[in-house]
Amino acid sequence: MRITGGSARGRLLKTLPGLAVRPVTDKVREAVFSMLQSMLSGWDRGLDLFAGSGALGIEALSRDMEQMDFVDQNGQCCSIIKENLKKTGFFERAHIYCCPVQRALGFLEGYYDVIFMDPPYADTSLGMLLGELSTSRLVADETVILASHASRSPLEKQYNNLSLIKEKRYGDTCISIYHKEVAS
Repeated sequence: MRITGGSARGRLLKTLPGLAVRPVTDKVREAVFSMLQSMLSGWDRGLDLFAGSGALGIEALSRDMEQMDFVDQNGQCCSIIKENLKKTGFFERAHIYCCPVQRALGFLEGYYDVIFMDPPYADTSLGMLLGELSTSRLVADETVILASHASRSPLEKQYNNLSLIKEKRYGDTCISIYHKEVAS
């Protein structure tokens, strides 16, 4: 797996061997960042939940994100994220939290410009987590939330004040992008 754009373009990333982690493919990541760059006005702070190898967050750092927080409960994944961050030169602009996503949502502070959620396809908590994020202090009016999920497991169009603004399918992977509705 390679970084598809930005200052670390072409760098190889290490992934967890076997099927325990299903990283977003290079093609899908490239499409995701093309969509995001047209939507986001600022790239200051990002959050990569269910980070796996850290590919989504590291791709964002390569494309000028100022800071990225990574969350994964698997110790091996956290070690691989650390290794990938050092290899790409982004270690100083990142924090790694090796804990369950649910716990991290309880202690993380401030809001994020973009939140990536790429849980294992077997994880059924994505909808619940989107509902929780919809009322969270981590989500501001301009926050964009990108959820990757199996196309056979569709998500709702609305989670409280989070609305689906774009959805794209790439084979069995579906990318759903949410934005907070701002009361007028």
